[in-house]
Amino acid sequence: MFNLNNILRENIKRLKPYSSARDDFSGEASVWIDANENPFNTGVNRYPDPHQRELKACLAQIKGVKPENVFIGNGSDEIIDLLYRVTCDPGKANAIVMPPTYGMYAVSAEINDVAITKVFLREDFSVDAEAVLAAVNENTRLIFVCSPNNPTGNLVPIDVIETIASNFDGLVVVDEAYIDFTTSESAVSLIEKYPNIFVMQTLSKAWGLAGARVGVGIGSKDLLAVMDKVKAPYNVNILSQQVALNSLNDIEAFNAKVDIIVEQRDWLSAELSKLDIVEKVYPSDANFLLVKFKDTANLFQFLLDCGIVARDRSKEKWCEGCIRLTVGTPDENEMLVKALNQYFI
Repeated sequence: MFNLNNILRENIKRLKPYSSARDDFSGEASVWIDANENPFNTGVNRYPDPHQRELKACLAQIKGVKPENVFIGNGSDEIIDLLYRVTCDPGKANAIVMPPTYGMYAVSAEINDVAITKVFLREDFSVDAEAVLAAVNENTRLIFVCSPNNPTGNLVPIDVIETIASNFDGLVVVDEAYIDFTTSESAVSLIEKYPNIFVMQTLSKAWGLAGARVGVGIGSKDLLAVMDKVKAPYNVNILSQQVALNSLNDIEAFNAKVDIIVEQRDWLSAELSKLDIVEKVYPSDANFLLVKFKDTANLFQFLLDCGIVARDRSKEKWCEGCIRLTVGTPDENEMLVKALNQYFI
């Protein structure tokens, strides 16, 4: 049975959070002289809402949860770091990752002096739930599941996530950065049943706000309350909060862009499959394709010479010879296909 208190660090349990001026008072006033701000209006002379109330309310409505179940981070990378900091005792705790996958899980663990246990995906990039659970020990605090997975692009079935969560007393962190490019069910649907599931999403991908750095966490209110204690007081700036709200309030534009990206993903996959230099185009539920080429090293340099920057993933297990290609605009995708048609081994 999952009990949050059993995985929290003792110093975090004792922590008395910093109280900012905006924690002591919320609402409207005529004169603000509580936070040592510059009184002259520049549009950003006041501190932002440290709890991002308006943004959380908007996201909660879109995601079908309560605002108390939404956490906003300075990108998902801040959220990953916070999860380590609140649950993992340095030099003692460990976390499980499933390579090939997003590299920041391991980097953040190393920064926090947390051991990483690698349970590799199967050769078809599926998750071996039994192997994952067999790798758990008394010091395992986090299991990271990336779905759709980066760099492979495949979804992890909901029942696999449920199997792991129901047999683990720590946190199952489901990274759904690319979930908006698929119509499949989100792990958010499992949170009410499994309080040890924490879902990360983002406004960087489908919402087009990578430069604003707005990460989204959805989980139990008890866990989020602890994360609120540990985060920096004003972790998401006022400009990022506003641009996020502007985008979230234009669902029509969001849907139109996602539809184009998905259509272009399928078109690009079909076009790449016709090329002799391509060995395999892996199925994708994300906004990118993992493609196995016959001559990766030379081809990667050829693309650079053509002014096309892709991502070489050939050093990852099961990804030998693979390049990850982000789906671009229709014009960019045509430029890529044209360049590849001009390449000869």
